[in-house]
Amino acid sequence: MKIAAIQMVSGTDLASNLASARRLLEQAAQCGAELAVLPEYFCLMGHRDSDKLAIAEQPGHGPIQAMLQTAARELEMWVVGGTLPMATPDPLHVANTTLVFTPEGAQAARYDKVHLFRFDNGRERYDESAVLVRGHEPVAFDLTSRAGENLRVGLSVCYDLRFPELYRLLNADLLLVPAAFTHTTGQAHWEVLLRARAIENQAYVLASAQGGTHSNGRSTWGQSLVIDPWGLVLAAQAHGEGVVLADLDMALLQKTRSNLPALQHRVF
Repeated sequence: MKIAAIQMVSGTDLASNLASARRLLEQAAQCGAELAVLPEYFCLMGHRDSDKLAIAEQPGHGPIQAMLQTAARELEMWVVGGTLPMATPDPLHVANTTLVFTPEGAQAARYDKVHLFRFDNGRERYDESAVLVRGHEPVAFDLTSRAGENLRVGLSVCYDLRFPELYRLLNADLLLVPAAFTHTTGQAHWEVLLRARAIENQAYVLASAQGGTHSNGRSTWGQSLVIDPWGLVLAAQAHGEGVVLADLDMALLQKTRSNLPALQHRVF
């Protein structure tokens, strides 16, 4: 089964970002991908965190969800919308939400980012809780490939990557990590954390990132990756937009878990 991590350098214009996302999804489909994952904030990297409030959508309504649903149906592949702002009862806060659509265009899963990023090194300052409300539940869904193979897919977003207990709860064959890691934290920790999650869960990891200098002046790390259950990086893209493709081999996954049955040896 071919899977695709889509890397973007999203800007401040919603329509332009949606057009870029659709074009990259089409590229993934043309390359034979059955599953394509957009990065966190694929729809908008605003000048201010509060810019998300203006484009927040209600469940089942809005241009962002319409693009994702239509792309999944027309391209006949699973589409994971990295994250988009979903409205909450509080008009000053939104959820940072991942939506999954089937090749028929049906919504298969929703995950609201659980862990909210905060960072201050004296030069860069971020606090997602100023605009975001956190989710409360881990989410995984079942996917059947065109070849009839069944796999469990676990959802996470960006800062979640630092909390291995979330990934244990997902009990997944494939872990998805759409992200917008800062250049500072990404350079230090991105790949080592992704490889650790793959190794300790003996699962494939697909990480789709924002990667470049954005029109709002922010710099994101990029390095979209696909990693196998042994921790080997199968495919990567350093910077700029693009589609990172790799084959998910269920036989290799089962062989890895059989050769080193660490998941069976868990005590806690």
